[in-house]
Amino acid sequence: MKKKFVSKLIACGLIATMAASLVAGCGSKDNADKPAKKDDAEKVLKVAAVETAYGAQMWKDVCAAFEEETGVKVELTIDKKLEDKITPNMKAGVYPDVVMRSVGSEQALTETFVKDNNVVDLNDVLDMTVPGEDAKVGDKILPGFTENSIVKPYDDGHAYLMPMFYSPCGLWYNAALLKEKGWEVPQTWDEMWKLGEEAAKEDIALFTYPTTGYFDAFFYALLHSNTTPEQFAEALKYGEGSWDTKEAQEVFDVIEKLTSYTNKLTPAQANDNDFQKNQQLVLDNKALFMPNGTWIIGEMKDAPRVDGFEWGFTALPALKEGGERASYTFFEQIWMPKEAENQDLGKEFIAFLYSDKAAEIFAKSNAIQPIKGMSEKLEGDNKLFYSVYDTGAVAVMDAFATTDPVEGVTVRGTFFDPINSLVTGDKTKADWIEGIKKDSELLRKALKK
Repeated sequence: MKKKFVSKLIACGLIATMAASLVAGCGSKDNADKPAKKDDAEKVLKVAAVETAYGAQMWKDVCAAFEEETGVKVELTIDKKLEDKITPNMKAGVYPDVVMRSVGSEQALTETFVKDNNVVDLNDVLDMTVPGEDAKVGDKILPGFTENSIVKPYDDGHAYLMPMFYSPCGLWYNAALLKEKGWEVPQTWDEMWKLGEEAAKEDIALFTYPTTGYFDAFFYALLHSNTTPEQFAEALKYGEGSWDTKEAQEVFDVIEKLTSYTNKLTPAQANDNDFQKNQQLVLDNKALFMPNGTWIIGEMKDAPRVDGFEWGFTALPALKEGGERASYTFFEQIWMPKEAENQDLGKEFIAFLYSDKAAEIFAKSNAIQPIKGMSEKLEGDNKLFYSVYDTGAVAVMDAFATTDPVEGVTVRGTFFDPINSLVTGDKTKADWIEGIKKDSELLRKALKK
């Protein structure tokens, strides 16, 4: 599961004395023959990574490959609930050197480090030569992945969170079911509502979502598709009056109507323990569409499903016929806390993650790096999903601006979590918008300078 990221909202530490079950050494017996500066060879690089649907083995293999390339020993902490494992150590003053944890997670650890100005400037990594190659990191990364407010959260134009695995995000469904019923994939929201009525006759809900966190990618894509670039940028900075525009109100209208077509089991299961039950609704033909990313295939690969199930994927419908259809590009991030002891080695490790060697290891687990030429190497379902931008969908790749901490206010809590209450009827659209306006004023005043 992302944070998700996406899913649907939105890492970090290790000490050598942690229980052996939490620390995976990636050492190689052949490292002695590899070039490494004496001082570096005597150091231990501490890497903390969240285990997602891609699994843990790829990280162990990449760490081993880095050791083989550089002679540097890596100690890896990887866990599905990484924050719970490492936060006590960080509170005690012991930090990892490198952290793989994205924005948008329920505990918002990465956002907290960014808001506290507690992340290392990684802009120089873009100019580093990839270990074992001749190319520079910045020359290998796909356009757009380092020019956004996630990677560059402050106004200094520098990168602090480096882009990692990316995934087109949109609506996932059972393509075999649509074929069986003779239903077309909706191109507009009006077509979506008509399909919702048809599906209801078959006792199938139009929509579900894993958790409210998955609405981040959904919301950004929907907002982008119905606003000008200027309106979109201003809204992501909590601009005064941004939520009063006709375009923004139409976005709220779509989400409100969509909640009325949402499977009623969804809110109770929309948490980090039960989210797969909501995803299962699509596999059981109890809901048609859900927002998600390409990791869903691996995440649900062993789950039961109706006979003939076939994954389908589409960008969001357009608000108007012929209008923009958008697909958010979710990407994960890797970063370094300022308390990292081995910052130079940490940067070298991050640079190595953009090597062809590392990218191939990741790709075997369906974790695709934003590296030029990678999509050409993909096969099967991945080639289909990653080609969504070749068939007319607009790639959206930005997020709400970073602020100083605001007590009791988070982007997920303000914009996305209330959607559960819209489904249950405990809140109205007016309540939701009122909260967004109120918190946007606080967030606007706290914007990072």
